[in-house]
Amino acid sequence: MSQLASLSPPPAARGVFSDLTHTIGETPLVELSRLSPNPDVRILAKLESQNPTGSIKDRTALSLIDEAEERGLIAPGDTIMEPTSGNTGISMAMICKVRGYRLQAVMPDNVTEERKQLLRLFGAEIIDSDGAFGSNGAVELARRLSAERGVFMPFQYGNPANPRAHYEGTGREIVRDCPEIDTFVSGLGTGGTLMGCSQRLKEFREDIEVVAVEPLQGDPVSGLRSLEDGFVPPILDLACLDRKLLVTNRDSIVMTRRLVEEEGIFAGVSSGGVFHTCARLAEKMDSGTIVGVVADGGWKYLSTGIWTDDLDAAEDLLDRSLSW
Repeated sequence: MSQLASLSPPPAARGVFSDLTHTIGETPLVELSRLSPNPDVRILAKLESQNPTGSIKDRTALSLIDEAEERGLIAPGDTIMEPTSGNTGISMAMICKVRGYRLQAVMPDNVTEERKQLLRLFGAEIIDSDGAFGSNGAVELARRLSAERGVFMPFQYGNPANPRAHYEGTGREIVRDCPEIDTFVSGLGTGGTLMGCSQRLKEFREDIEVVAVEPLQGDPVSGLRSLEDGFVPPILDLACLDRKLLVTNRDSIVMTRRLVEEEGIFAGVSSGGVFHTCARLAEKMDSGTIVGVVADGGWKYLSTGIWTDDLDAAEDLLDRSLSW
C-alpha cells in the first residue's frame, strides 16, 4: 500500500455558513499523551479555544441570545446588559455585532487589558465596577442598573439556557466522540458547563465521574470561582458533581506553561488548573480515559507574563488582576 493510500481520509466538509455564529461548537478532542503520568490513563482535551472568539463562552452567549429571541424578549436594535469579567462579554459582544444589538458589559475595572480591547473592538460599552469586589460586585451593579434602566439582562449565572448549551452541545459532542470516557473535568465558574455536561454524561452512562476544579479561597485562579467567596450561581447544583477538587494559582500557571511547552496548546490559566487536576486523577486510576476542558485560549492573558516572566512575578500579577 502506498503512503498516500494509508493516510486517513480528510474530515467531511461542513459547508458554507451564513454567519459566524453558526461556526460555534463542534470543537475537537485531542489526546495529551505527554501530560499523563500513567501510561494506562488517557487524558483528552476538549478544545473550546477553537470557538470563534476563543472560548467556551461562545456556546453560552449564543444560547442566551437565541433563547431571548425565541421568547420575544429582545429584537434587533435593543440594548443588552450582562455582568462579566471577560469571556462571556466578548462572546456576547460578537453575537450582538452580528445580530444588531448593543451590549453594555458590566465588569470589574481590574480585568486584563486584552479583554477590554476585545469588547470595545466588537462595539460593546464597558461599565466599570469596583475591582475590589470582583465579579460579585459586577453582578450586583448589573442587577441594579438593568432594573433602573429597564435594560434586558440574560444573566448567565441564573439562566437555564447556560447549562442547556452544554447539554445540547459540549456534552453531546463528548459522548459521541469519546464514548469510553470515564471522568470529566471542568473548571468551576458559572457552573453552566459542569451542569449541562453532567446531565448529558450521566444520561449516557451513570458511572462517568464529574469533577469540578475550584481555586483555594484567597488564591485566585483566572477563570475559576471559589464558592467560599459568597456567591453561588443559581444554576449550580452541587449534587450533580461527584467531586470538587482544589487547585492553587501556582499549580495552574505551571501546567499552563506545560500545555504549550509539551503539547503545543496555548490555553488560559483555568485550563492549567483543569489539567493539573486531570494529572492528579490519572495517578490514582488503574486505567481509563479522562476528558478535560480547555475553556479558552491564551491570547487574553499575554499581558500577565504567564509564559515569559519569572513564575513568582507572573503569579503576583495574576493575584492583582481579575480575568475569570
